Amino acid sequence: MQRLGDVIVLDLPATLLDGPTLIHPVALAGPDHTLTLVDTGLPGMLEAITAELAQAGYALGQVRRVVVTHHDLDHIGSLEDIVRATGAEVYALEDEVPYVTGARRAQKLPSPEQAQAMLGDPQLSAPLRAMLTRDPVRVPVQRPLRDGDQLPGGVRVIATPGHTPGHLSLLVPGGRTLISGDALTSQGGQLSGPLPRATPDLPAAHASVRRLAQEDVQTIVTYHGGVVSDDAGGQLRALAASLA
Repeated sequence: MQRLGDVIVLDLPATLLDGPTLIHPVALAGPDHTLTLVDTGLPGMLEAITAELAQAGYALGQVRRVVVTHHDLDHIGSLEDIVRATGAEVYALEDEVPYVTGARRAQKLPSPEQAQAMLGDPQLSAPLRAMLTRDPVRVPVQRPLRDGDQLPGGVRVIATPGHTPGHLSLLVPGGRTLISGDALTSQGGQLSGPLPRATPDLPAAHASVRRLAQEDVQTIVTYHGGVVSDDAGGQLRALAASLA
């Protein structure tokens, strides 16, 4: 766990397609001692999230809302458990709502025929096998969001499509902290663009990076890679220029 003022960056160990790693949901602390949780990790991470919040001096029951940056399983895997435990409302960008609620099939899943063929492969990784066999997450969304909407504390919603059609990022005004979801990635404090193989619409995703580069940013929190603090704004502008 890392504390950046009212931004609490969670460190959750996970095993993804490339092996063991950390993923980074974020909790935003409000002036009324409530929390806004941004993303919820993989299935089965309720206890790990509770423990990370406890390190920051908060209880899970203080979560009042969950903002979904997008509906990929590593971001919404424990959403149902969080909502069940806290009664929190769920927010997502309008274009992402049908996927979060289950009204539309997840965009990145293979067809049933392709999935069946993949499951017959003994070399298939455990995370991918679990994704193909698990029931999809379906959660009601109480507040559909639009670009420019504001959340408690003046946190601004920025539509960043490309990785998914309804991907969003958040700008926290106090410390000029950008929560990028998967619109950006990083490694060792060095910023990169979205992962190409997991981004169906790369031109739109690159346009989203250029859109983010217009913001006055001091710190960036990427879901994959964590906190970027060394000239984060400069890194973002350089990255956007390289994608032009």
